[in-house]
Amino acid sequence: MAVWDDLVGQERVQAQLAAAARDADVLVTAVAQGEHPPDASKMTHAWLFTGPPGSGRSTAARAFAAALQCVSPDRALGGAPGCGFCDGCHTALVGTHADVEVVRTDLLSIGVKETRDLVRRAQLSPAVGRWQVIILEDADRLTEGAGNVLLKAVEEPAPRTVWLLCAPSLEDVLPTIRSRCRHLTLRTPPVVAVADVLIRRDGIEPDVAAAAARATQGHIGRARRLATDERARARRSTVLKLPLRVDDIGGCFKAAQELIDAAAEDAKQVADEVDAKETEELKTALGAAQGGRMPRGTAGVMKELEDRQKRRKTRTQRDSLDLALSDLTGFYRDVLTLQLGSEVAIANDDVRDSLDRLARASTPERTLRRIEAVIACREALEANVAPLLAVEAMTMALRAG
Repeated sequence: MAVWDDLVGQERVQAQLAAAARDADVLVTAVAQGEHPPDASKMTHAWLFTGPPGSGRSTAARAFAAALQCVSPDRALGGAPGCGFCDGCHTALVGTHADVEVVRTDLLSIGVKETRDLVRRAQLSPAVGRWQVIILEDADRLTEGAGNVLLKAVEEPAPRTVWLLCAPSLEDVLPTIRSRCRHLTLRTPPVVAVADVLIRRDGIEPDVAAAAARATQGHIGRARRLATDERARARRSTVLKLPLRVDDIGGCFKAAQELIDAAAEDAKQVADEVDAKETEELKTALGAAQGGRMPRGTAGVMKELEDRQKRRKTRTQRDSLDLALSDLTGFYRDVLTLQLGSEVAIANDDVRDSLDRLARASTPERTLRRIEAVIACREALEANVAPLLAVEAMTMALRAG
């Protein structure tokens, strides 16, 4: 299996990365043999992957990192880097390669301290691999100060260091950084391609895979979760009932509160799974006896962990809300499709009765205003408006149409 096999529906991007990996291989080989590297090369030291959620930005970055670290003997015989079987490819893909650092955050932002640590690592030579590769999956979450710290490293990289940055769009990255990166744009994968990868890689039944891919409109991660997680299916079902529950003001407020409560429960489940383990591990590392008191001078460290866990819980709640709002947008998009008589496929065919009912009871203009209300709610949440207030405003707008 080549490293590109999980890069779904991105043939153009795959071809560009494969060509760059070949040139990178030629470059390293020439330097190792004391030869002059070729002048023209498709390889560069900084890349920026952009595309809508679920398009596979981080998957593309990991595949490219694996191809850069490929040590397959077939390369000497003309084979392309990225075999998927050698030690370099395998460890890079699973996250254990000593020279591939994958950075993601479960917090609201990436700060200056974390970025400085990355920059220091970027100055090191590869320990065992051919390149030092740093994948920053959430480049859009860099604070302005962190972005300025990163800029210096991207401007003056170490000879065999490669930065792979991922963000939803160019506008999410500082202009000074994106101007120094080679930009690759990924598209939303076709529904059929997503269903195929769920069947092939995850062993999901064809009918379930097709329904999940259609419902999430090509978002690979969400499709996999919807196909394998009963709780995700239950939450989605609850969200898709909301448009029929906002007939009166009381129903609007109740629906808003239930949506917030569901997001809070989601965040609590993540916290229950992770926080207790993290806290216990830190206590052990600090030398606390089982069930005993903490040593002196450790209160600050514990407080720092609690603050981090609180910020992660906030982000988890917002991500859960955003996912619900995405499902809601898809619902109204289907309503509009029916109202306009479009031949576009319906994403939420499992709630076709609700779609038909709302399509008959309103007009395309009202449906568009409702879609705008959902988008406005997402923007309000990004601007740190109180979640309950933002969702209540949305449900009232949905009622008015």
